[in-house]
Amino acid sequence: MEFRPHKYQDYAREFIIGHPVCALILDMGLGKTVITLTALWELALDYFEVGKVLVIAPFRVARDTWKEELEKWDHLKGLSVSVVVGSEKERLDALEKKASVYVINRENVVWLCEKHHWDFDMIVIDELSSFKSYQAKRFKALRRYRPKAIRVVGLTGTPGNLMDLWAEIGILDMGQRLGRYIGAYRDRFFLPDKRNREIIFSYKPREGAEEKIYELISDISISMKAVDYLDMPECISNQVSVSMSESEQGLYDRMADEMILEYGEGQDIDAVNAAALSNKLQQMANGAVYDESGNVRNIHDRKLDALEDLIESANGKPLLVAYWFKHDRERILKRFPARYINTKKDIEDWNEGKIPVALIHPASAGHGLNLQEGGSTIVWFSLTWSLELYQQLNARLYRQGQKHTVIIEHLVTEGTVDEDILRAIEKKDTTQNAMIEAVKARIGGMTDDGRSNDEGI
Repeated sequence: MEFRPHKYQDYAREFIIGHPVCALILDMGLGKTVITLTALWELALDYFEVGKVLVIAPFRVARDTWKEELEKWDHLKGLSVSVVVGSEKERLDALEKKASVYVINRENVVWLCEKHHWDFDMIVIDELSSFKSYQAKRFKALRRYRPKAIRVVGLTGTPGNLMDLWAEIGILDMGQRLGRYIGAYRDRFFLPDKRNREIIFSYKPREGAEEKIYELISDISISMKAVDYLDMPECISNQVSVSMSESEQGLYDRMADEMILEYGEGQDIDAVNAAALSNKLQQMANGAVYDESGNVRNIHDRKLDALEDLIESANGKPLLVAYWFKHDRERILKRFPARYINTKKDIEDWNEGKIPVALIHPASAGHGLNLQEGGSTIVWFSLTWSLELYQQLNARLYRQGQKHTVIIEHLVTEGTVDEDILRAIEKKDTTQNAMIEAVKARIGGMTDDGRSNDEGI
């Protein structure tokens, strides 16, 4: 297929070529894979600057997306890719193949660093937020070998919070901008927030810290939002509220107050700490909860009833339903003729319109999947605290190529943790947008509202 790049894609490609160390915060649907591959083609086959590139990505993206994109576009001929996934033997065999680009899933970064002679001169981290934890083994392993690469690119749509940036930017520039040590970074830009005597639970930015951090990383970072560059369809977000009966609400409130519901020996619902309590309350808001023995205790069917109404009103229009707990999936499958999306065949059938109600877990399908051809409505049966997973899953439908208005339905049980989660997501989104605006790409010909005067975009 012939590649006819938008102006913003040319800008991003040139940014990669012109910056040996860079972070691209590209909204979902802007084509970050083909942009990066085009830059790799030039660096490898035109400028002869790199010979062996390592791409680190989420599993499904590593297994499918990079190879498919390389084979899709005519202008990428000459680049070759080896997919380093599967059993250890399959991974070792893939590393022995002669190729320009080697793609590995992030879970195997530690294995790669320990088992393979490092001979990559460029690294591409597809989903930079995978390296936001400086204590994670994958971060520590890659950081040891990062200096051996002459170029590194970090790709993400969700840059994370200010504290996360130390690791995300640090794995790229080895601490040149935000410092080599997390302690010094924390002391310079943050103050203790929530604490219990000597134990500090969280930090808050010092006055002016946010602007200073963005200024420090602005020379190697650009952001782009899809709505600024693409003719995107409308996206409508709705809240479908349900309420429990007085007795059901009583069970929920008792669990929230006492952290335990007594059903009998080995069958109590018990929360040992605040995190466990939040988890139990979220399950109860959805309608069921696991007891101490792992059995499912049904609390109510309010969300199932609301989902039935949405399915009926859709009148055959496909729905993508996001769930979180296993019992959510089981209860939905028991009541409706739905299908769990997990394999490549499932994805193909969905995109061909063969699945009226599809179930998907945000953690397993948040990155890199193109689902926009199969439908335009997402129902969040279970909400998630993770803004990244929330945005990434929504972007499976709300992306380039979507022809219809995207509807995002949130099933919210009133008087429960659901309301807290939705507020938290909205707040995180507002905070994250501050960074995206701070390093926003400024391309010639842009209008005051951020849109291009170029009709080709």
